[in-house]
Amino acid sequence: MAAPEAPPVNTPAARRRVSARIGGIAESATLAVDAKAKALKAAGRPVIGFGAGEPDFPTPDAIVEAAAAATRDPRNHRYTPAAGLPELREAVAAKTARDSGYQVQPSQVLITNGGKQAVYQAFATLLDPGDEVIMPAPYWTTYPEAITLAGGVPVQVTADESTGYLVTVEQLEAARTPRTKVLLFVSPSNPTGAVYDREQTEAIGRWALEHGIWVVTDEIYEHLVYDGAQAHSLPVLVPELADTTVVLNGVAKTYAMTGWRVGWMISPADVTKAAANLQSHLSSNVCNVAQRAALAAVSGPLDAVHEMRAAFDRRRKTMVELLSAIPGVTCPTPQGAFYAYPSVKGILGKELRGQRPQTSVELAALVLEHAEVAVVPGEAFGTPGYFRLSYALGDDDLVTGVNRMGDLLREAK
Repeated sequence: MAAPEAPPVNTPAARRRVSARIGGIAESATLAVDAKAKALKAAGRPVIGFGAGEPDFPTPDAIVEAAAAATRDPRNHRYTPAAGLPELREAVAAKTARDSGYQVQPSQVLITNGGKQAVYQAFATLLDPGDEVIMPAPYWTTYPEAITLAGGVPVQVTADESTGYLVTVEQLEAARTPRTKVLLFVSPSNPTGAVYDREQTEAIGRWALEHGIWVVTDEIYEHLVYDGAQAHSLPVLVPELADTTVVLNGVAKTYAMTGWRVGWMISPADVTKAAANLQSHLSSNVCNVAQRAALAAVSGPLDAVHEMRAAFDRRRKTMVELLSAIPGVTCPTPQGAFYAYPSVKGILGKELRGQRPQTSVELAALVLEHAEVAVVPGEAFGTPGYFRLSYALGDDDLVTGVNRMGDLLREAK
């Protein structure tokens, strides 16, 4: 019997069911690892997860109470402006001036459904097809996906543990082409915890200004810095850059509000207006109850933030000490955020439980199977040969988990 003929290319049967644009998006590696760890734990296995970047603290009571009150206010039961509650936009502008010294107008603020929506909308608003975005690596797993989905081309510039995961102006210049439109700048960094000092930040800002390059800067970890480090805002150090800078931020990390989904982007008024037009069709307003909670957060004191930072600092030191004691593991001390990013290249290729893992993906799978510890492999962040471990979890779990992993990795020969 003759094989059936392929359907003509213009028929529904021949058309792809999922668009190439969406089909090409990879699942969030950090959320995937966290989901797998939680599933194994639910099945009764004592898995300790270092995957998700999520504070283990509850949202402060005053913020929760503001949300509870908001549920009973009929104003919050209706549509509100797509760009955000006017009072929250004003409060974010005031908070930005207070915390970083960057003076902006409420009209420059767009409230988004979490930081991820702010990331995507920034790139969607700035990029035309083929525009290049210089993206220092290791990078947060969502950045390249958002750039590509917006039609841009991510151009990776890699730093490693020898430089504390900090890229140089010389590296950025080597990556610049006539198609370069945007520089992505993140300090403190996810996944490495690297923090650029004042001189480095200003030099990078001056380079972007000199070449007419937009900057998208993610400041979501601004309050989580240690050892005297400081998170410097680019448009504060280089004021002339303000007209070509988009600042991203949100309440998730600072106020332990990852599930509330409130972020924002701050940009020149014309860019904010264009992004708000996009949001008006994409999602309309952010949940009003969550916006009222965010209003209480950004308008209130930073006492709870300081308490959380003290706990993260303690855990940071413990994690680095334990990781550095494992043969074959090199772990720079992070100065910000709540992640350690150790190199495990010294273990790859060695025999471990009858296998010879060649990649950090393979090694992470062995760690999960035999040590019951979930980590995110460096491939998710553009740099194979590393693990990312969050220290935003309880002290006891942190010590137990790293020790379990260390006991396994010490078997490598």
